[in-house]
Amino acid sequence: MKRSPFPGAFAAATLASLVLAGCGGGGTSTTDTSLTTNTDASWSWNLPVNFATPAVPIDNPMSEEKFQLGRRLFYDTRLSGNGTQSCASCHFQNLAFTDGKAVSTGSTGELTARSAMPIANSAYHPTLTWANSTLTSLEKQMEIPLYGTNPVELGINDSNKATVLQRFQDDADYAARFARAFPGEASPVSFSNIIKAIATFERGMLSGDAKYDRYQKGTTTFSAAEERGRNLFFTEKAECFHCHGSFNFNDQLKHAGSRIVETPFHNTGLYNIDGQGAFPLLNRGIFEISGKAEDMGTFRAQSLRNVAVTAPYMHDGSIATLEEVLDFYAAGGRNLTSGPLAGDGRANPYKSDLISRIDLNAQEKADLVAFLKTLTDDSLLTSSRFANPFK
Repeated sequence: MKRSPFPGAFAAATLASLVLAGCGGGGTSTTDTSLTTNTDASWSWNLPVNFATPAVPIDNPMSEEKFQLGRRLFYDTRLSGNGTQSCASCHFQNLAFTDGKAVSTGSTGELTARSAMPIANSAYHPTLTWANSTLTSLEKQMEIPLYGTNPVELGINDSNKATVLQRFQDDADYAARFARAFPGEASPVSFSNIIKAIATFERGMLSGDAKYDRYQKGTTTFSAAEERGRNLFFTEKAECFHCHGSFNFNDQLKHAGSRIVETPFHNTGLYNIDGQGAFPLLNRGIFEISGKAEDMGTFRAQSLRNVAVTAPYMHDGSIATLEEVLDFYAAGGRNLTSGPLAGDGRANPYKSDLISRIDLNAQEKADLVAFLKTLTDDSLLTSSRFANPFK
């Protein structure tokens, strides 16, 4: 018997509207006509229960050959200017494709401003990275680690671009793989196709076989603590569902059936450096794009799938454990009493209306952590389909 994820009187349709309308903070509504269910005969989604069919760009249809090519490129250190780093250098499979660090290190030693985000289920994200309302496709997002200069990640630039591409053009195995993945193209080994292949691999990385999903299908049961945590999560007591109530446990969602897509961003009261709402330089959220005061410190709500293995938390990795995250939200924000970032985030004037003090006792916090751990999908962490093909 399949279960509703929402206990008591809550219905999925009602909560869907709450998730889309209730979070505020820089949200926009868009209609995207560039997406389709575009796949070839070799591709099968094998969708988890309750998952919608992902949307696919018209100019980059899914195929198994392209997915497998993208997997190899994702793990290949030759796809960096100095040949030392790959996408997988900051996205470890056993950590749900994060790297366990507060911030990551690029191929030239530069540190990123924000933590590495999980990749699974990115097919459902209408915006990519922590805070960029204009970055709406995996293909465009891939240009940032490839070509970005502030900071340098993979470090490909005008001076080494031809050399990097030549590494793949001279490899007979890669040449054959590109030809199969992009049939009919005269010169299939190109950066455009490298980006399309990696985007296909990332788009095809679905995670929906956690204990929670098996519970939803009625094939397993929860412990008493997990069940209590589930009830807290999906009701007004803990209020988690407002920003994490979709099947992907976030509040930005698109799929093949989407017409209107909401893209909210949130200020959770993590900082308030000057007492007037300021966040650290280089980490000011959507404000860095819009310049609007009300967008200061607003970031995308992260999916909570596999959250137990993706520490540290928040956009800058500044909270170490799930228990500390719950303490932060229960307090209605964070009060830093010393140091250059000191300030009472609980009083941030741009903080989301949904972030307020929540009365949770120690047992309730432990129950919520128990529930959050049911969102870990061990098959994602171990499946050979997503693993390093060079090992």
